[in-house]
Amino acid sequence: MELTGITKRFPGVVANHDIHLAVRRGTVHALVGENGAGKSTLMKILYGMQKPDEGTIAVDGEQVTFNSPADAIARGIGMVHQHFMLADNLTVLENVVLGSEKLHGIGAAARRRIEEISDRYGLGVRPDALVESLGVADRQRVEILKVLYRGARILILDEPTAVLVPQEVDALFDNLRELKAEGLSVIFISHKLGEVLSVADEITVIRRGTTVGTAVPAETTPRQLAEMMVGSELPTPETAESTVTDRPVLTVDKLRLQAEGGRAVLDDISFTIHAGEVLGIAGVEGNGQTELIEALIGLRAADSGTITLEDQDITAWPTRRRRESGIGYIPEDRHRHGLLLEAPLWENRILGHVTERPNAKGFWLDLKGAQEDTRRIVREYDVRTPGIDVTAASLSGGNQQKLIVGREMSHKPRFLIAAHPTRGVDVGAQAAIWDHIREARREGLAVLLISADLDELIGLSDTLRVIYNGRLVADADPATVTPEELGSAMTGAASGHLEHTENTEEEAGPEDEAR
Repeated sequence: MELTGITKRFPGVVANHDIHLAVRRGTVHALVGENGAGKSTLMKILYGMQKPDEGTIAVDGEQVTFNSPADAIARGIGMVHQHFMLADNLTVLENVVLGSEKLHGIGAAARRRIEEISDRYGLGVRPDALVESLGVADRQRVEILKVLYRGARILILDEPTAVLVPQEVDALFDNLRELKAEGLSVIFISHKLGEVLSVADEITVIRRGTTVGTAVPAETTPRQLAEMMVGSELPTPETAESTVTDRPVLTVDKLRLQAEGGRAVLDDISFTIHAGEVLGIAGVEGNGQTELIEALIGLRAADSGTITLEDQDITAWPTRRRRESGIGYIPEDRHRHGLLLEAPLWENRILGHVTERPNAKGFWLDLKGAQEDTRRIVREYDVRTPGIDVTAASLSGGNQQKLIVGREMSHKPRFLIAAHPTRGVDVGAQAAIWDHIREARREGLAVLLISADLDELIGLSDTLRVIYNGRLVADADPATVTPEELGSAMTGAASGHLEHTENTEEEAGPEDEAR
């Protein structure tokens, strides 16, 4: 597949300018670039969601024109979007067959095909599960299966490892190698440069809407790749000095949350976060993280246990009162829970803080105040936008995230819930968000950090806990634990205090083996 001279303009923005990209059969071709560089627009053009203003697309040497995703699918191109395209109220099977009923029907044959693909690539998908009951990781697997079900020969994977632990990333990469061996091509979009270098055969770098070069992984380092992307070195999430105090800000005691039927989705959860402390929670998606967040922000009522903010029992408080009392919230899914995509940026600045200054004066909204503060957030948090009147949907994912972080930090919270704060953002935006969290931590902010990026968890956290099946099963010292050791506990293979050991299997004693 080859793209030549692709250019795409939007009002006030040139998203792509003279893009060139060639993907060989049976290879993994990585596409990297900072948020807003034009990667998503380019992939939407390739997938038939948008038409280029200039340039050509060729598949198997034949020039093609895509008027819709159906045209792209017919030519064997499938795309797994970073923000999934699934109907929550349908089952996995119904989502997969929707629009492709002619392939294997909607009954037993379709079910067999889904199970066959799921088993072949280790996706672990349950055909009868309702999508709304699935976590982010399971939704991603459904999207991958949906593409394979349609017979795609060129797969576009947008941030496919964002929700996976190291062991799962390794398994995915094994799957990609199998796809390559069968002659399939994969376009791999990622901000994790180490992963790009380990899995890709070739790398194309995009900066500010145009291709700036290609790289061969064997001859390139993460530092060199970062400099090509953003013109600066690769940031690290390391936190040098401890700012932890002895003043408790948030205390959770024996928290329990039940699903329908009485099954505990959170069971006996207890922890304390102090002023100036970041408590990191590691866990494979779907082990209770979402329910914990919802219980802390007030979206779900606990069945038992208490939540205390400094000296106040807030267990029964509604969400609005918790927000007004100083709880900040960076949601795990910015599109579903963090933004009104079709509303302008200044309206999104008001979300969650309707009764607070500068958004309100007494009982009345202060629109001018909100608009002026939105301009400040855009400036201070480097939100790249033509203005504050454009819709949130028009921003790239990283700029949407910076807007949310700016909104939440602007109210000087006492306690911040940060769920995947840098998911899907480039190295430049990632560094900026880490800096804002570190700065607020130095000023006494207590942070609950939930992330699928284990390097981020280890680098930013003062304390680490592991959640598995709704229980906190392990703890670790961020200064010594490795991503692999943390990943092992996340899959249930280890519990208790995770002691880092340099022993090999032959040297390990009984305690090491038990651990």
